[in-house]
Amino acid sequence: MEFVYVVKRSELFERRFPHGLEVLAVAEMSALVARIRSRGFFVERRHAETDASMKQVIPYCVVARGAEVFLTRRSSKGGDARLFGKRSIGVGGHVNPVDGDDVLGLSLAREIAEELDIEGPWDARPAGVINDDSTDVGSVHVGLVHVVRVEGEVRVRETETLSGGFVPAEELVRLCRDERGTFETWSALLVDRLGDVL
Repeated sequence: MEFVYVVKRSELFERRFPHGLEVLAVAEMSALVARIRSRGFFVERRHAETDASMKQVIPYCVVARGAEVFLTRRSSKGGDARLFGKRSIGVGGHVNPVDGDDVLGLSLAREIAEELDIEGPWDARPAGVINDDSTDVGSVHVGLVHVVRVEGEVRVRETETLSGGFVPAEELVRLCRDERGTFETWSALLVDRLGDVL
């Protein structure tokens, strides 16, 4: 039984219905994170997946090296079947009780360490929030987007469920334009605003 961190939709957006990526200044992102920390709570994941009155909070990281972005593709082994075969520029996942008091900071680092092997130092900076209520997956999740800047090599750890490598940003934009249906919705929305994100 897995428990995930959620915020009631009405308390997260306060009478707004945003769609896509909202790029936020550092102060705006800090205020949003403070609101999530003060109003969030853990619930059983199987309940959260079917209740759109709650949003599961997902730290969602775009890994960049110079003018390249790390692009992954999910296999059909493990994870959410709704995402099998999809490409993604986001690394992240649910916030769990194991993340302790700093539910957002620790979960971001944990998810990166679980999914990727990054050579050398890296740092994460907040970029904004992403929301998409047009899909079953999106209607019950909200993403806190961060850009993770690296200098060294990056490899996928979970090679049975994921493959990946760096792609030039220009190539990524072309690929998303020509094969949009192969991208996770959040990633497609991020690629649309890639210049603003990076």
